[in-house]
Amino acid sequence: MGTLSTHVLDTSAGRPAEGVPVELRSADGSLVGEGRTDADGRVGSLGPERLDAGDYTLRFDTATYFAASGTTGFYPEVTIAFTVADAGQHYHVPLLLNPFGYSTYRGS
Repeated sequence: MGTLSTHVLDTSAGRPAEGVPVELRSADGSLVGEGRTDADGRVGSLGPERLDAGDYTLRFDTATYFAASGTTGFYPEVTIAFTVADAGQHYHVPLLLNPFGYSTYRGS
């Protein structure tokens, strides 16, 4: 089934980003799932057991994470739009984060 996970790494600290609030929303903006990264920076399953094909966004509340670590960040949130093309696949969307930049890719 189409499932989703994420992993956030704080590249400036060289460790997982624990406690980052994450929201998954459908193309119409409806909340589909939410979670918070664990001690390993992961949300192992986000949203329903099956994600239908379509467009989604992941919103990472980076301001909360940076405030908890006493860091001032430039981006208070990171929003990643992506497309689930095959509802039978697992999708993994990692975020590499630092106070002044970020990058992402489709993981496995």
